[in-house]
Amino acid sequence: MKVYYNKEGIGDVFIIPLKEGNRYHLVHEAFNDVVKITDKQMDQVVGYNIFHASDYFHFKGNGPIQLTRDLLDSIHQVFQKNGLHETLDIDLSPKFVVGYVMERKSHENADKLNVCKVDVGEAEPLQIVCGAPNVEEGQKVVVARVGAIMPDGMEIKEAELRGVKSSGMICSARELGLPNAPDKKGILVLDDDKYETGQSFEG
Repeated sequence: MKVYYNKEGIGDVFIIPLKEGNRYHLVHEAFNDVVKITDKQMDQVVGYNIFHASDYFHFKGNGPIQLTRDLLDSIHQVFQKNGLHETLDIDLSPKFVVGYVMERKSHENADKLNVCKVDVGEAEPLQIVCGAPNVEEGQKVVVARVGAIMPDGMEIKEAELRGVKSSGMICSARELGLPNAPDKKGILVLDDDKYETGQSFEG
C-alpha cells in the first residue's frame, strides 16, 4: 500500500488514502493535527491526513511511500498523541507489483481494448483489460492489484469491461505519480533486467 508526502507540491501533509470516496459525501473530523475523512453515505473511513507531518516523520524526498509495519506503528503513535484512539487494520502485502505480460489478445467487443494475461508471481496469472496502445506480450509492467489506492485516490476494484472480467490495472507512469512522467498515452514498460516478476514496485 502506498501513502503520500509531497511537501513541495501540497505542503507539509502526510496523506493516507484507504478507500475511494465520493467527494460530495465526505466529512472531515479534526483531532489536532490528524484529520479523519469519512464517506457518510458508505459509512466508511476513506483516509486520514496528518498535518505538520515533518514534526512527526522524517521523509526523504516527495511522492509515494511504501507503507511498512514500522511506519504503520509510527502512524498509530501520532494518532494517540493527537487524541485519536484508533488503529488501522491494513493488509500490508504489496498492491503495486511487477508483472509480466504473458498474453495479449484483442477484446472481442471493443476495438481499443486488449485482454492481457499477466504473471504477478503467484500460482494463477491475472486477467487485466488494458486500453494502452503500447501494451505487448513479453513486457514487464507495473500492476496495481485489486485494493490498491492510486495517487489520485481511485481504488482499484474487480471490474467487468465490455463483458470481460478485469482484476487489476496495468499502470502508466502518470497514473503512478512518477516524476517526469511523459504526456503521451501508454503504460510504463520496465527494464527487463532490473525487475523480477512479482516483486513490489516502489516507484
